[in-house]
Amino acid sequence: MAIRIANLRLDIDEPEAMLPEHLARILGLRPTTPLTWRILRKALDARNKDSLHFVYNAEVVLPGDERRIVAHARRNVRPPVTVDLYTEEPFILPTPGTRPLAHRPVVVGSGPGGLAAAYFLAEQGYRPLVLERGRPVRQRIHDVRAFDAGGPLDPESNYLFGEGGAGTFSDGKLTYRNSGPDVRRVLQLFAECKGKPSILYDARPHLGSNRLPAVVKALRRRIESLGGEVRFSCRVEDLDLAGGRLRGLATSSGYVPATVAVLAIGHSARDTYRMLQARGVPMVQKPFQMGVRIEHPQEIVNRVQYGPTPLEQRLGAASYTLIANGPHDLFTFCMCAGGYIMPSVSEPGAFCTNGMSLSKHDSPFANSGLVVTVPPEQFGSRDVLAGVHLQQIYEQRAFEMGRRNYLCPIQRVCDFLDGRETTDIPETSYQRGAVRGRIADLVPPLIVEALRRGIPIMDQQWRGRFVPEATLVGPEARGSAPVRILRDPTTRETPGCEGLYPVGEGAGYAGGIVSAAVDGLRSAKAIIAKYAPLGPR
Repeated sequence: MAIRIANLRLDIDEPEAMLPEHLARILGLRPTTPLTWRILRKALDARNKDSLHFVYNAEVVLPGDERRIVAHARRNVRPPVTVDLYTEEPFILPTPGTRPLAHRPVVVGSGPGGLAAAYFLAEQGYRPLVLERGRPVRQRIHDVRAFDAGGPLDPESNYLFGEGGAGTFSDGKLTYRNSGPDVRRVLQLFAECKGKPSILYDARPHLGSNRLPAVVKALRRRIESLGGEVRFSCRVEDLDLAGGRLRGLATSSGYVPATVAVLAIGHSARDTYRMLQARGVPMVQKPFQMGVRIEHPQEIVNRVQYGPTPLEQRLGAASYTLIANGPHDLFTFCMCAGGYIMPSVSEPGAFCTNGMSLSKHDSPFANSGLVVTVPPEQFGSRDVLAGVHLQQIYEQRAFEMGRRNYLCPIQRVCDFLDGRETTDIPETSYQRGAVRGRIADLVPPLIVEALRRGIPIMDQQWRGRFVPEATLVGPEARGSAPVRILRDPTTRETPGCEGLYPVGEGAGYAGGIVSAAVDGLRSAKAIIAKYAPLGPR
């Protein structure tokens, strides 16, 4: 059994190499005592601008009577530090089932949900086949850069479609709400695949959009080395269902027989949603996040968060989280410190924004989504795809406002609040170019109301520094899926479609890279528990 020491505070200037000495002192040991230890969590406490600290939780493994050591430490430790015995729940995969598989399990989509499902299936001998409508990540990078430089949109290789899914170019945040062995195993997998070891314990783990492609590629190569296969430029166009069971998939590259398919399509595969609706796959409307993106000079954010001392030289670009409660809460989403506004575009004639940052967070700008959760009663129809149609209405308006060339509509926040047009084109991190726009025309009325009510509240929270130098761009409509593909909570299969396993953001069960990967892992567990491995080829 190990010992956990929580809430250990170190000044930001104190080297992390001093941690073992502090841990030994708390446990009543000599500072030079050799310890087996690791960081469980690390977070910056910036509440007091005059006394910033890193707060650590750490695990220590010692030979001897841990209970005696803990009891001694508790008598001498001062709050908020705590010392407890600690046992970490192990990660366990189920015992493989006995039902034979007639064909390899298929994974549709190579985003985090699909890649995680494919990896754990491959690791256990199921030789999965991954079908990805887009291109390999290296080629995808060239396609994205060509688009940013003013080139045409490729509907199958862009910021949303291709190896790694939408998450590859949306900042690389690995934040997550839940914990436990499945989350820990997913983070370990990312760290093993050219990620950073610190993602295992940072309170705000982040890889950066420049680092994610290498992680995605390394993960794909692991899948292939374990007997899996990945086919690119292979779009699933139809399901072959008979008697309530899956028999195969019609793809742009031909028919693929399959009795098990993990559906990890992502939140922007609208053509796939329409196909599923036509096939009678049960789906329901689901609340989703929609709004705009706000951008500030990063220097403003640094001064608000760190105070007058230039701590960004040691701590990096500052981030923030804000909420303005109201009839429809307005809150920040996917805040990108030292980041860039980028186009979240996957279909011609539509424009949408998102944010990203590189691992160094070295852009002079900071941006964040300002979003509202839109409930289904605001969709305007009972059609299961009404939320998708709502997204498309405002994305098409933004495309028209952007001169049909994917220019980004932009407006100063002060002008938006006063109901007047911005007369110039403010500086922005969006690379393809901006155009003056009326942001109120690019989101539904309830969001306009929430913005006009909530932004002044956020400005008060920042003591008048949130509005003056800020700009708005929009819309921000792809934060989550407006659709949920139903599945049984135990089998994780879609009712009436045996063998179909919807996962991730596109299925309506996740809200980020880690949660989507964990969702894919858990469906892989369900498949493993039911079916026998295929064995070597």
